[in-house]
Amino acid sequence: MPKVLKIAVPVPLRRTFDYLPPLSRAIEELQPGVRVEVPFGRGRKIGVLVDIAETSDVEVERLKTALSVLDEAPLLSPEDLKLLAWASRYYHHAIGETLASAFSVLLRRGESTAPEARRRLHLANLGHLEADTAIKRAPRQTALLRLLRETPEGLPSEALARRDGDFRSAAEALVRKGLALWQETPANSWIGASAPSAAPLRLNADQAMAVSAVTDSLENYRAFLLEGVTGSGKTEVYLRLAQEVLSRGRQVMVLLPEISLTPQLEARFRARISAPIAVFHSGLADGERRRAWLGLQRGEAAILLGTRSAVFTPMKSPGLIILDEEHDASFKQQDGFRFSARDVAVKRASLLGIPVLLGSATPSLESLHNARRGRYRRLRLTSRAGGAAEPVFRLLDIRGQRMIEGISSRLAAEIAETLARREQALLFVNRRGFAPTLICHGCGWVAQCRRCDANLVIHIADRQLCCHHCGYERALPTACLACGDSELYPLGLGTERVEAALAAFFPEARIARLDRDSTRRKGQLQRLLDDIHGSRIDILIGTQMLAKGHHFPGVTLVGIVDVDAGLYSTDFRAGERTAQLIMQVAGRAGREQRPGAVVLQTRHPEHPLLQTLIHKGYSHFARACVAEREAAALPPFSYQGLWRAEAGDPEAPRRFLTELAERASRMSAPAIQVLGPAPAPLARRAGRFRWQLLVQSAKRAALHAMIDRLLDVIPEIEEHRKIRWSIDIDPVDLY
Repeated sequence: MPKVLKIAVPVPLRRTFDYLPPLSRAIEELQPGVRVEVPFGRGRKIGVLVDIAETSDVEVERLKTALSVLDEAPLLSPEDLKLLAWASRYYHHAIGETLASAFSVLLRRGESTAPEARRRLHLANLGHLEADTAIKRAPRQTALLRLLRETPEGLPSEALARRDGDFRSAAEALVRKGLALWQETPANSWIGASAPSAAPLRLNADQAMAVSAVTDSLENYRAFLLEGVTGSGKTEVYLRLAQEVLSRGRQVMVLLPEISLTPQLEARFRARISAPIAVFHSGLADGERRRAWLGLQRGEAAILLGTRSAVFTPMKSPGLIILDEEHDASFKQQDGFRFSARDVAVKRASLLGIPVLLGSATPSLESLHNARRGRYRRLRLTSRAGGAAEPVFRLLDIRGQRMIEGISSRLAAEIAETLARREQALLFVNRRGFAPTLICHGCGWVAQCRRCDANLVIHIADRQLCCHHCGYERALPTACLACGDSELYPLGLGTERVEAALAAFFPEARIARLDRDSTRRKGQLQRLLDDIHGSRIDILIGTQMLAKGHHFPGVTLVGIVDVDAGLYSTDFRAGERTAQLIMQVAGRAGREQRPGAVVLQTRHPEHPLLQTLIHKGYSHFARACVAEREAAALPPFSYQGLWRAEAGDPEAPRRFLTELAERASRMSAPAIQVLGPAPAPLARRAGRFRWQLLVQSAKRAALHAMIDRLLDVIPEIEEHRKIRWSIDIDPVDLY
C-alpha cells in the first residue's frame, strides 16, 4: 500500500483526512507543515499535512489523491504543529480549523509565498518645484505632494490605502503630471530602522531587578508576572529585554489586547531598536499581514507586535514572548475558535523552552493564583517611573445633586480648573452612542430591537437607533410607535451625549470623542492620538479604548462619569473587571511631573469595592476577591466549560442542552457539576434563541474527559441538527 497523507482540512470535524500523495511530488520530499490542495466533497480545500502514515483505516481504492503541494518547505515547524495540536485538544476545536487559524488570510486561501514587488511612491524632480498651478484645485494631490516632500524614502502603496480619502487616485494623478513616480522593491526585503532616535531611560531598582530576572532565564522556560502600577515603566522593561534577546540572534513576540495600542508601542520600539519590526492585526490589509507572517516565519523580521490572533504566528528563532495587559478579556476569542491568547502564549513558551512575561497593573486573579502557587514568578514595579506621583482619588457623592447630562457641577468645576491650568481632562463613559434607551413619556413604550432582547441605542449624529448586538438600524422616530405621542426622551448616558453636554459647558474647549464609532474610518484613530499628544485636544471622552496602556502626558484629570454601573451584576467576574477598569482608567492621569486626580461619580460611596480600591489598592482588593472565589469554588479554584446552543426555534436549544445534561448525569462523574440548562442573559440575539449549559470541576482532567465523552454522543441527540452549538473552555464571558 502506498504511504498516506494525514491532512487537516478546515472543516468543523474533529479529525484529519487520508489522501494519497500527489503524482507531482515524491513522498520523500514531503514534510508535515506544508499546505496541500485536496479535493473535498464537490470542491477543493487548502489543508495542512500533519503526518505521513504507512496505512489507512480507509480502503486504498476509496482514497482520493491530493491535487498539489503548495510549499517547497514546511511553513509550520514541528513546534508549531505541536502547539496547534495541543490547542485543538484543549479547546476541543476541529484540528483543521485550528491549523488554519495559524495562517494569514491569503496563505489560508492557498496564495504563493514567493516574494512580490512592493510599490513606493517617490517625489519626482519636478515635484521639488512649486506645482501649485498643476494641482490648484486638487486638495488631496496638494496634501500628498506635501507629504512626499517630507518623506524622502517614499510612501508604500499600502500606506496610501490606509489614509482617509482616495489617496490612490491622487497618487496616480501626480504620476501622470510628472510630479511623482512609482518605484518597486522586493516586498519581503526587511530593513531595520536607520538608527535609534531615542536614548534608553534610566532604570529604577524595581525595573533593573525585573530585567535581570528575565534575562537570567532567557535560555529556559519560565513564566513571569510583571505587576507594575500604571506609569511604572513596564514598556521600558519590555524594550530592554527585547534588545537583549535580539543581541542573541533571537526573535521577540509582543502581544497587545487592542489594535488601538499598537501605534504607540510600535513608535516606542522603532525609536529605540534598529531591527525589522512586523505588525500583525486584523486592521491591516491582507497583503500586509501576509508579508508580516512570512517575515517572521523566515526570520527576516526580528520583533512581532500583534493582537491575540498573532499568538500562533510561526517564528524562526523565538526567544521571548511578552503579553501586555494580560488581564484583558480581549485576549479571549469569543467566537469560532475560542482560545485564550494568554494561555496559549504560556503553553507556547513552555513547548519552546523560552520565558514568557505577562505584564499588567491589575493582574487577573488567575495569574495571581498561579504566582501564589509558584507557577509564575511575580515581579513588582511599585512606583511610577521618572518620579511621577500616583494620582489622588476622590469619591464624588452625587446623591441628591443636580446633574446635567450625567455631569455634576462639582465635576464640571474640576474640569474648568484643569483647563485653566492648560492641562487636559479625560472623561470615561462605558457606553458609545448618545443614550442606551429611547422611551415614550406618554405610554412608557421603549424602542427595542426586533431581533434581540435588547433596547436600541440612540446615535444622535446619524439620527438613528442601532442595536449593538446584531447591527439592526432604523431611523430615529419623531413620535411614539405605540401611542403617537411626540414626547420621546433618551434615558442613560453614552459618549455622544456627554460630548454634547461638555460642548455646552465649555464652548471654547477642543473636545474629542474616542470610541468605536469615532475611529471607524481608516487613520482616524491615529489622528486623534496625534492630536492628544500634540495638545490639540482639551477634553477627551471615551470608552474602554482609552483605559488600556495609553500614555497621555498632558492628562491630569480623569473623571469616571458613572462608576456604579459595574458594582452590581450577576457575573461573578464583575467585581474584578470593575476594579481593573477603575485602576486602568485612573492610570491615565498625572503620568508626567504634574500631579493627577481621579474623580469617581457615585451614588454608593460606601461600597466596599470602592473603599478598598481607593484606600488600600488593587493588590488588597485582589486578595479579598481570591478568598471569595476560593470559598465559592469558582475559577481559578475550579475549571469550566460552557455549552452554548442557539436556533430560530425557541425550544430546540433547550431540548438539546437538556438531553446533553441528562447524558452527563448518567456518566456518573461525581467530580463534575452540571449547571443548567438556562436561557442566556441575552436570550435572543439576531433572531436566534440562546441557551447555556455550564459544566464545572475542581479537576481539569476530569472536566476535559467529560467534555470529550459528551462530544462523542452529540450525534446521537436528535436536536443537534436543528441548532448551532459551541463549547467554550475557560469562558470569560457568560453573556
